[in-house]
Amino acid sequence: MSIRTHILLLVLLPLAVVAALVATAQRIPVPEIGRAYVLRVDLPAADAPGALPDVAGREGLPLVVIDAGHGGHDPGASGQGYREKTVVLGLARALRAELEKEGNVRVAMTREDDRYLVHAERVAIARRLDADLFLSIHADSAGEAAEVTGASIYTLSNQASSEAAARFAERENASDRLNGVDVGGRSDVVNTILVELSQRRTQEQSDEFARLIRREGGDAIRFHPQARRSAALKVLRAPDVPSVLFESGFITNEADAQRLASPEGRARFAEVMARAIRIYFARQQES
Repeated sequence: MSIRTHILLLVLLPLAVVAALVATAQRIPVPEIGRAYVLRVDLPAADAPGALPDVAGREGLPLVVIDAGHGGHDPGASGQGYREKTVVLGLARALRAELEKEGNVRVAMTREDDRYLVHAERVAIARRLDADLFLSIHADSAGEAAEVTGASIYTLSNQASSEAAARFAERENASDRLNGVDVGGRSDVVNTILVELSQRRTQEQSDEFARLIRREGGDAIRFHPQARRSAALKVLRAPDVPSVLFESGFITNEADAQRLASPEGRARFAEVMARAIRIYFARQQES
């Protein structure tokens, strides 16, 4: 038998076998290994709002929503054996306890355990609860630069504020109310102007709260040399809730990390922040 015939048989024989199987409707067995390993996740209905957290405090008092950053599959920054999501949750719980002890404000937390929330959910919780103040707590990272230390206070930048106002006005439906004003039935231009005015007022209040944190922190909290900052942070973009993001320190710095994770450090943070919140609300009531 020639080489050409051998090659022809090698090519045609498998085709003939497949054709015979198809003609006789035979099933070729396929390995079943791995077919049962399917991950199924129940997703909420589209646009279905999640459950709101509990609110502690007497009805009628101003409400502050505390947001512990990251959580769940998102650990945030890591360093010195600590994870940001755990450290900031400890700070948030300490602040809530301090505010509840004083009893002059209402308080809620976006998360009370190790769960993940996207930025929009955190902002939505504050807005749905009609919060008077939103505080997001984080811990920074400087990578290999372990000597970098100190807390920072972020508010929304002016450019990001205008962009956020335009997007908010565009997506809101006709029945929405903003700072008690019905924006339904108005033109897109008027709605954008109303939202920008609200955002401007909200920014001024956010800046005032940031100044109070810096002032009341004094020597009790170690601040970064550039303690006051502004950025296009999604979690600060609610147009009708004064919002501040507090970077409590650098988790990559040994002294900062130990301070933030210690009972003494959490207590000092809670006392300073609770005092700033109390003064902020007192000034808002006077104005």
